[in-house]
Amino acid sequence: MDRRRFLLISLAGALAAPLAAEAQQAGKVPRVGFLYFGSRQTGPGPERYAAFLEGMRELGHVEGQNLLVEARFADSKAERLPGLATELLRLKVDVIVATASPTYRVLQRMNPTVPIVVTVTADPVLEGLAASVARPGGNFTGLSDTAADLGPKQIELLKSVLPKVSRVGVL
Repeated sequence: MDRRRFLLISLAGALAAPLAAEAQQAGKVPRVGFLYFGSRQTGPGPERYAAFLEGMRELGHVEGQNLLVEARFADSKAERLPGLATELLRLKVDVIVATASPTYRVLQRMNPTVPIVVTVTADPVLEGLAASVARPGGNFTGLSDTAADLGPKQIELLKSVLPKVSRVGVL
């Protein structure tokens, strides 16, 4: 499963939880906050945001029909993040899709109760987003591009294939 598909499935699950809890409110359209550290106009910002919207459409969530997206872009200025995050929380979004470590840190300090989907992080445990990869706890979910917890299992598998190995180097 690729990262994009996993992220979209995670987001869909996060969206489904509030919908199931509020099933009696027929017609409630989920509101997604999209908090991007970069710019809407330059860099990967426009492509990533377009890919996010396309992925949501593939899952049946169409902006303006059955989905509201409140997108905020910090233009790579960390000092803008707290204000943008506060704005999204005031709008009572159902979930926040967040990008980049500075964004995650701001959201951690604010300690919102809304679920937060992390687009990618090198180490969610090291960043304090999760207690462990196996049992993250808290309200952060999303993707990691490393698998630090798999190290012991990888060594175990290596030793089963090469039982006489006594040293392993990792680059």
